[in-house]
Amino acid sequence: MAGLGGPLFGKIDEVSSNDPTAYLPTSADATEVRGALGGFLGDDTIPAIIVFSSETQLSDEQISAIDEAVTSATESAEISEGASPAIVSEDGLAAQVFVPIDSDADVGEVVQALSAALDEQRPDGVAVAVTGPAGFTADLVAGFAGIDGILLLVALLAVFVILIVVYRSLLLPVIVLMTSLFALCVALFTVWHLANAGVLLLSGQTQGILFILVIGAATDYSLLLVARFREELRVTHDRGGAIIAAMKGSVEPILASGGTVIAGLLCLLLSDLKSNSTLGPVASIGIIFAMLAALTLLPALLFAFGRAAFWPRRPHFEPEVVRAENGMPTRGLWHWLAQTIKAHPRPIWIITTLVLAVGAVGVTQLNAQGVPGSDLVIGQSDARDGQVVLGEHFPGGSGSPAYVLVEKDKLQQTADVLLSNSGVDAVSVTSDDSPSGSAPVTSDGIQAFGPPGTPAPAPTVSDGRVLLQATLTDAADSAAAGETVTSLRGELEGTGAIIGGVTATAVDTNEASIHDRNTIIPIILAVILLILMLLLRSILAPVLLILTTVLSFGTALGVSALVFNGIFKFPGADPAVPLFGFVFLVALGIDYNIFLMTRVREESKKHGTREGILRGLAITGGVITSAGLVLAATFAALSIIPILFLVQIAFIVAFGVLLDTFVVRSLLVPALATDIGKAIWWPSKLAREDAK
Repeated sequence: MAGLGGPLFGKIDEVSSNDPTAYLPTSADATEVRGALGGFLGDDTIPAIIVFSSETQLSDEQISAIDEAVTSATESAEISEGASPAIVSEDGLAAQVFVPIDSDADVGEVVQALSAALDEQRPDGVAVAVTGPAGFTADLVAGFAGIDGILLLVALLAVFVILIVVYRSLLLPVIVLMTSLFALCVALFTVWHLANAGVLLLSGQTQGILFILVIGAATDYSLLLVARFREELRVTHDRGGAIIAAMKGSVEPILASGGTVIAGLLCLLLSDLKSNSTLGPVASIGIIFAMLAALTLLPALLFAFGRAAFWPRRPHFEPEVVRAENGMPTRGLWHWLAQTIKAHPRPIWIITTLVLAVGAVGVTQLNAQGVPGSDLVIGQSDARDGQVVLGEHFPGGSGSPAYVLVEKDKLQQTADVLLSNSGVDAVSVTSDDSPSGSAPVTSDGIQAFGPPGTPAPAPTVSDGRVLLQATLTDAADSAAAGETVTSLRGELEGTGAIIGGVTATAVDTNEASIHDRNTIIPIILAVILLILMLLLRSILAPVLLILTTVLSFGTALGVSALVFNGIFKFPGADPAVPLFGFVFLVALGIDYNIFLMTRVREESKKHGTREGILRGLAITGGVITSAGLVLAATFAALSIIPILFLVQIAFIVAFGVLLDTFVVRSLLVPALATDIGKAIWWPSKLAREDAK
């Protein structure tokens, strides 16, 4: 299956879409309007706005040259639909041209070809930029361009280097990465065909997270099994017996860990926003194959190589040493840390909790109310530069109107409401009788073209409704434009009018994201808590683990907010950023507590709870820290994709995983559990009997 999935790298764009409207709930106004536009505007197109600007007023010759350049450029870019004539601004310093691009075309390539041709043919002294919805779509396409190659290469290289440093072996990292890569290829094979069949929706964002999640999770599960295998090789020559023993000790925490992540991810199916709900099954498929690879392919490879897998630091057969150690390291960092916690558990967990709580205060500074579409791409953006120029010379919403669907007999009433709003510059109605495809609407009704006495064109009617186009005074992706659309919806309530378009899509997306965040986070907590209770046969321990993980998440989010605002100067964050950060940090962060506490429970049955906690920490410290470093590195690799959402998720998760690994799991949880003692297992039998 990996052989079949490998060739699909680089072909994700064949089955994916980055159209924001495609991921809205079917009940959203913007979705309904989008579905009705074909009856008014014909074929589904994405408008590109070409803006020309000059430091001096454009002459008639330059305007003619602009029209000629646009005609030639659209032919070069193979754009079949006709472009509008150049519309000159009131100050005479700029001109704009509207070019419809077929939404089924490769918008990125078309815009790139159009920009290149215009740059060659523009008049001297005139600057040109392609902006509007098509321009920003092209920016997103370019931003996701490296997701198949560069992202995967960086993630694999980071994991490879970490594994070499930790294990000082060349072969073992290759074996582990082969396991992870095979898991990813099989997941890609499955997801690609499901998306191709229309079962799943796939976007560049979902694809990037899938790649990182599978590589990180498969490597983590592999490291747990490898650590157990290495332990067993110290007490037996039988590699088969060592593998079986390692599997027995690893299968429960791996399945519990993977099951927890899957349960958290599947909670996203409750999302109103399809970009969230579709991530649940896609990422869950990846986790399933990560577990399967770690529990099938990896044991086979380890059995094949035996001790040679660890070359040149092969584990020695030393049962006497193991017996002398009583199965626990007697020196090193983790032994020292375990002894320190044993001596001072209460001060350690109290101080750690206070430090984390201080960091969590920064959550109040997180601005997760949405960002303009022009800021979604980090770095240079011709579309963003073009929009700035457009806003200096034309109404900010030029080329990206708010579409208002309303019954024909309420056309004028609705137009009057639109015109009375200070955020609306002009209103027109779609009309097949008009040469330009639309006719202006004023308080006096639809305006005619031509000499006095010319009859006004009739509006186009579809299913008894007409389509009004409101040009906003502010840029379509700005907060001010969003406020205008929200205000208009309130003013038009009761008329049956619904508003769509770029701005309405952003408003509906943000509202759905906020609803998802407030609804899904409590559900994920409840589901993970239930899983932990079943796994640990306890109520108190799972509750404390959840509380420590939530505190860690709050700290990660608080510190991230301060970094985003103070260092990176980000314009804000998507409302889905806290939700995605929560899903990954809580579901993945609880993994390390599962790895730790399952081993603690195992040791507690033999040596008592307090001793079991210290033994579990000392034994699992190295492998869990390695796993945390790997997962942090893989998520950090997401930051090479210049998309604001992914960069923010990369930082939050990478920092949060390191916090979980080095602070929560190494200090807070062991110290708190040691202070509580055997009551941590309440109400299970172990809370009463402790060690046998």
